[in-house]
Amino acid sequence: MAEKNFLSWVGFKGEDESKPAPTQNALERIRELESQLNDLRSRRDITGLSREEFEILATETAMSMIKSAQQREAKANAAVQRLLAETNRNSKEKIDSAEAKAKAILSSAETRGRKYISAAEGDAADLISTAEGEADQILNESARNASQLTSAAKRDAQRLIETAARNIVDYRSWLSSAISEAERLHRAQNASLNAAENAINESRQKLKHAFERLAQLQMDINANLDGESKPVGKTFVVGAGKKAAQSAARKQKAANNKNQAAAKKKPVKKKKK
Repeated sequence: MAEKNFLSWVGFKGEDESKPAPTQNALERIRELESQLNDLRSRRDITGLSREEFEILATETAMSMIKSAQQREAKANAAVQRLLAETNRNSKEKIDSAEAKAKAILSSAETRGRKYISAAEGDAADLISTAEGEADQILNESARNASQLTSAAKRDAQRLIETAARNIVDYRSWLSSAISEAERLHRAQNASLNAAENAINESRQKLKHAFERLAQLQMDINANLDGESKPVGKTFVVGAGKKAAQSAARKQKAANNKNQAAAKKKPVKKKKK
């Protein structure tokens, strides 16, 4: 009684246990509690309470919320159990009904299938007998046509063989004449190629001698001219270029020998550690 008076004194109306459990999430529940706290502040300023009063108020509020949550959880579990039992019962009834319908349909289908199979077997037997008769007739006719075609093919093959033999004899005579003509042309071609190759070799030799004479003439001209491209003497000396080249070669050889001797005499520097 004192608890109810205290809760009514601080403005707490309590909760109706007949109401279903809330379905909102934690954020919505916190907002709802904040709105209730603002409502309490508008009715009575809790900041003016003493520490003992505030602890009593907080404890009573928490206990009330825990009891309400436990009651709602119990109601929700009971509702879920009832819904689960009802769902299982409905599912079992529907499964039994479906099994009965499936068995009836299966038995009807088996009966119809037997009737269809017997009728199809009779039709198949008739079709087989008819097909066998037609096949025998077609086979006999095909055998007659095949014998006629075979005899005609043999005659055509014999005629083609005779014609091919004549053509082969004619082709052999033509091929032998073509081969003899090709051999004659090959010999003439080889003779022409040999003559052309000899002429080309002679021309190469003549060109080589001519280029050598031109190179020697260029060397003689360079040897008969000084640094200003003026004649060294009054007469043109033939073979001066060759002599100048030999002299330059001797000088180059002497310089190379001198450089090699100097390189051998030069001491090797020791590497510093």
